[in-house]
Amino acid sequence: MRTMILFQNRTIPVYLTDTNKKAIDKLSDVLNRKLTTGKNAIKNTIKSLISIEIDGSEATLHTYHEKDTMTISLY
Repeated sequence: MRTMILFQNRTIPVYLTDTNKKAIDKLSDVLNRKLTTGKNAIKNTIKSLISIEIDGSEATLHTYHEKDTMTISLY
């Protein structure tokens, strides 16, 4: 399933393997927290997001540069 979220005044597509509304809500919380308290690597990844893929309790953050793509835990 594909849905869109608004994050940092940008619309980002989110791909889900199952329809889990709690995962999308948790994703926004985690991204905001990582953007304020995370290390520079995660901040750079979040700033250059092009899409997000959620599989279970993990979110893969896809960026413009493949080397910056990373997976984070939602729970």
